[in-house]
Amino acid sequence: MQRWIISFIATLVLSLSVMSAEPTNTEEKTSMTAPTTDEVAIIQTTEGEMVIGFWPDVAPKTVENFKKLAKAGFYDGTAFHRIIKGFMIQGGDPFSKNPDDDRAGTGDPGYKIKAEFSKKSHQRGVISMARSADPDSAGCQFFICLGNASFLDGKYTAFGQLIKGDEVLGKIGDTPTTTGSDGQKSKPTKRIEVKSIKIVSATDVK
Repeated sequence: MQRWIISFIATLVLSLSVMSAEPTNTEEKTSMTAPTTDEVAIIQTTEGEMVIGFWPDVAPKTVENFKKLAKAGFYDGTAFHRIIKGFMIQGGDPFSKNPDDDRAGTGDPGYKIKAEFSKKSHQRGVISMARSADPDSAGCQFFICLGNASFLDGKYTAFGQLIKGDEVLGKIGDTPTTTGSDGQKSKPTKRIEVKSIKIVSATDVK
């Protein structure tokens, strides 16, 4: 089985210094583009709530796919099965619904979607699609950046960003980890469950 991860980065990230959890200068902080959508995703986790705004202007099919899966309850009961401190948290795998299923990291919705690369930068809070070596192999797994991961730009489909719950993202990112099946120290030592992902009107979020 192929493992749906941020593939070629797996070795590279270990050879780099751990990236800062916060942008390091004003330019990075202002380089982000505000979400351009009337709908948002509320991600309820065991560590708290995060709200994601979408970028349908650059990744319309990816946004549509994520919303479709969320509305169908596909993500409810999954977990963030892979965490690399300072880099990203990864979730969305249906196999992660069972804490004892060692296939977590290999699941998909039964289909793949075409990549939608853009100039959006992978900075803290950006949500992007996880994939294997094939650029068009993403399906349901996603990751949220914990810091500056601009070396992913143009290689992974960034489709939105965090607009609320940065403290929750940080808390999840600080979860202790142990060596996982990918050979990295990326397996959370406690279950970080995604209780639900709901798509709601942006006006409903206070």
